Amino acid sequence: MDRIHRRIFSLNDRIEAIDAEARQVTAELDYHRAINDIVIAWARNAASLLDVGAGDGSRTLHIAQSAGVRRIVLLEPSAGMRALCTEGAEIWPFPIEEIPDAAPSFEVITCLWNVLGHLRGARQRLDALARLRRHLFPGGMLFLDVSHRYNAAAYGWSKTLARMLHDAIFPSEGNGDVIVSWNTEGKRIQTHGHVFTRSEIEGLFLSARLKPINRWVISYETGAHHQLPFAGHLFYQLTLG
Repeated sequence: MDRIHRRIFSLNDRIEAIDAEARQVTAELDYHRAINDIVIAWARNAASLLDVGAGDGSRTLHIAQSAGVRRIVLLEPSAGMRALCTEGAEIWPFPIEEIPDAAPSFEVITCLWNVLGHLRGARQRLDALARLRRHLFPGGMLFLDVSHRYNAAAYGWSKTLARMLHDAIFPSEGNGDVIVSWNTEGKRIQTHGHVFTRSEIEGLFLSARLKPINRWVISYETGAHHQLPFAGHLFYQLTLG
């Protein structure tokens, strides 16, 4: 009987894990869809689009084709991800910090899914923003979203208030550093990440001479738009400052 119970519990655990993963995927799709819709609305008929950290390019191609963008460039340093890219876009196989100074400028640049938070240290993140600025046409638009350190809707109020108190008493740029982990093909993958406060990311924009035109607060769980910054992650439309 104990063996049967263990099998039942094991099956239930797997079902719960699958259900949780399905809910996570649905939440990501809703969040991405909300951001995609904004970019598409603003980028209609743009001559060119550069996507930084494009992955397999499927999201970029959806945005560009829906908006009628003529030239599409995917910036993706991972050979594995580049191998999954479909035809229809030019691919640059290097990280953001290695974009050549001689590279052309773009009407639209996207840097989505907290790509900026994958860079280590404020200096590197500022250098990346400055490099993107150099490749943005006058009047062009940079769209960028970041994970919000004070997103109480996602992290809970107790954790968010503890973070705010810690930041006030022990201010440090490293407070936002986190370890991101997920399961894939039976393996546990971990990587470094950074979650931003609003003042931190907007301070980086100011230093990089990028001017926010719009800021949206978007729920990671539902894709809904909110007024209060505690209700979601932060998504920006920027231009030359």
